[in-house]
Amino acid sequence: MNIVTAAEIKRRGMAAIEDGLRQGPLHIVKRNRPAAVVISEEEYQRLSQGRATAARGMNALQWLLKQPQAGSRERADIDAELRTERDDWAER
Repeated sequence: MNIVTAAEIKRRGMAAIEDGLRQGPLHIVKRNRPAAVVISEEEYQRLSQGRATAARGMNALQWLLKQPQAGSRERADIDAELRTERDDWAER
């Protein structure tokens, strides 16, 4: 985990954050407790594009069920592939 303390940020300023971000998301610790996570602008854009925000009171399963389907394969095609794969294993 990529960690920097709040004291280090106070001492070095933005340079501490920039150095830390070179290694990925930067976890900031204040008084030995997790305080925040800093990510690059590019990572923020990637995470925020096309993501639906969960409504209040919605649990994870409800949120997942509301997401648009990402796959383009039909269920019958997937089932046929699985049957073929299982048959191949049975023959061995």
